[in-house]
Amino acid sequence: MTREVSDSHGRAPLRSVSEPVTCRWCGSTEGTLVLDLGDQPAADHFPAADDPGPDPVHPLRMWMCAGCGLANLAEDPTTPEEPRGAEPQAMVDQARDAVARVQAAGLLNGPDGGSRRTVTEFGSPHGGSWLDLLDAVGLAPVAEGDGADLVIDCFGLMHDADQAAGLARRADAVAPEGTLLLQFHTLAAIVADGGWNALRHGHFAYYSTPVLVRMLAAVGFEPTHAFRFDLYGGTVLLAARRTGVGGPTDLPSVEQLVSAELAAGVLDPEVVGRLEAATAASADALASHLAAARDAGRSVLGYAAASRAVPLLNRARIGPDLLPAVADGSPGKQGRRFPGVPVPIVAVDEVVRRGPDEVVLFVTDLLDEMRGRIPEVEAGGGRWVVVDPAVREAEPRA
Repeated sequence: MTREVSDSHGRAPLRSVSEPVTCRWCGSTEGTLVLDLGDQPAADHFPAADDPGPDPVHPLRMWMCAGCGLANLAEDPTTPEEPRGAEPQAMVDQARDAVARVQAAGLLNGPDGGSRRTVTEFGSPHGGSWLDLLDAVGLAPVAEGDGADLVIDCFGLMHDADQAAGLARRADAVAPEGTLLLQFHTLAAIVADGGWNALRHGHFAYYSTPVLVRMLAAVGFEPTHAFRFDLYGGTVLLAARRTGVGGPTDLPSVEQLVSAELAAGVLDPEVVGRLEAATAASADALASHLAAARDAGRSVLGYAAASRAVPLLNRARIGPDLLPAVADGSPGKQGRRFPGVPVPIVAVDEVVRRGPDEVVLFVTDLLDEMRGRIPEVEAGGGRWVVVDPAVREAEPRA
């Protein structure tokens, strides 16, 4: 497979790519490159503000396997850095909702109706945990090496470069009659939203529900329930047990979700490949919006130095002339800058101190939380503009 890669403005090709890609799940080398962002800095590398660079860049491509349908990160030569993000309130709320729904579905009960007692969690390196919530309903972490009644993976599996080994570890951690819970940002939502900037180094797989059901079957598990949440535009929680083990089921919830995603084209490279066209559209729209604000004399700040903002700012080539700073609630990111573009990252208090005419928010799920945390923005006549990845002005608060 050889392909020339041009930047988002159609200039000369950046490089030619001829290396074969191997599926991280099934090992096939047959597939289609569906999204190519060219050379990008690592999205978890935030240099010190006084670091002059240049920052290292690496290919960033999504490849869809023709054998199993998994959307893969084609290659990743980066070294993961210590995460510095803060868990958003929207994720905390979703976890609480998920545990309540799982409990209501009877999944915290064993096949004999008795309560489950033990839990193992495969968490995301970005933080967040359900263990406190599950402790409140009687589940305790299992002793190392023992199978757990309940095994949870919340956005963790996608960080395993070897998907087959990663899923096998999670399956092996489940007690014989236990339940496995897998939560993921579904590819169907990413495609529907044009969320091309969900692609990042360190995230090796992008699951659709039909593909993950197939993967579970390969390790001897069958899905029993599917729960959908609005987090990140569409998050799915799949519950699964070993094939043939009894217990509560809600198969229609699984079948309906699988059917809906198949109808949306999640296994069609041409459909998923629409993400390629979405890159220039959203990047150019953001650059145009910020240029218009500057020309009109409107002051602008950003909020959320999130990993998904890194390729967006780099693709749009947005520097401090258009975006003077981005505030973030994580102390570990403050005093640093975005990689590739020298936009500084500042403390949340700077938003109040500077009193901008608008704040560009790079994570939609943070809107309600930040409106409550920084009411001074709208109280002072400012507005919130959401970019995730399309640009839109947030509706006024009711």
